[in-house]
Amino acid sequence: MIDLKVVSRDEWVDARKELLDHEKEITRLRDRVTALRRRLPAVAIEKDYSLTGPAGPVRLADMFEGRRQLIVYHFMFDPEWAEGCTSCSLLVDNFGHLAHLHAGDTTLAVVSRTPFPSVASFKSRMGWRFPWYSSHGSDFNYDFHVTMDPAVAPVEYNYKDAATLEAEGLTHHLRGESHGLSVFVRDGDRVLHTYSAYGRGLEAMLNTYNYLDLTPLGRQRYVNEFPHHDTYGPDPAGSHCH
Repeated sequence: MIDLKVVSRDEWVDARKELLDHEKEITRLRDRVTALRRRLPAVAIEKDYSLTGPAGPVRLADMFEGRRQLIVYHFMFDPEWAEGCTSCSLLVDNFGHLAHLHAGDTTLAVVSRTPFPSVASFKSRMGWRFPWYSSHGSDFNYDFHVTMDPAVAPVEYNYKDAATLEAEGLTHHLRGESHGLSVFVRDGDRVLHTYSAYGRGLEAMLNTYNYLDLTPLGRQRYVNEFPHHDTYGPDPAGSHCH
C-alpha cells in the first residue's frame, strides 16, 4: 500500500498551488545560479593533452569536432576494471539526442582512464553513440581531479583537499576513480576551461532521477544501485546489481 492522503479535488489544488510556489522559487534561484555560472572566469589550458579515440591519438582541441564548446563527462573506468561504473552508465544513458547540443555549437564527449580497447568494447556492448576517449597514460584525469593518487598529484575532489575529505568522512575520494564534468570553450587557437562539477553537482544530467522525482515513489535507489541497462531481467522491479 502507498502512504498517500486522499483528499477532494479542491483540497488537492490548494496543496498543489502551495507546492508550485516553492517550485517557482527553485526555478528563479536556478536562473540566477546559471547566470553566475556563465560569468565565471576561465583558465587557459597550457598542456597539450594526448588522448585516444577510434582513429588514434587526439588533442583536446580535436574533441570539439569543429564546434566552439565542449562538455566532457569524466566516466569512472579504472584500467583494472572489466566494465565501466554502473552509476556513470546510468548517467550517460540519459544523454539523449546530441543533435540539439550540436545545434548549440556544443560537443558532448566522455573520457575515461581505461585504455581505448576497453572503452570501445564496453561502448559497443552498451549501444552508446556518443564520442568516448581514453586518457590512459596522460595527466588529464589527475589534472581535472577525477583520478586520485597522491603519488601522482595532490588529492582534491569537489574543491576539497585530502585533509578536508578525510575530516568529512569522504575517504572513498582519497584514492581511485570519481566522476565529474568539465566544460571548455575555444577562443581562436586557445582552449579555455570554464567550469567543472562533481558529485551531486551533476544531478541535472540524470534525467532518470528528474523523472522519478515527479512520482510518489521517488528515486527508490541510490545511483550505484542501478545496474547496467543490459542486465535488467524481464521484470525490472526485481532486478539487482551484478
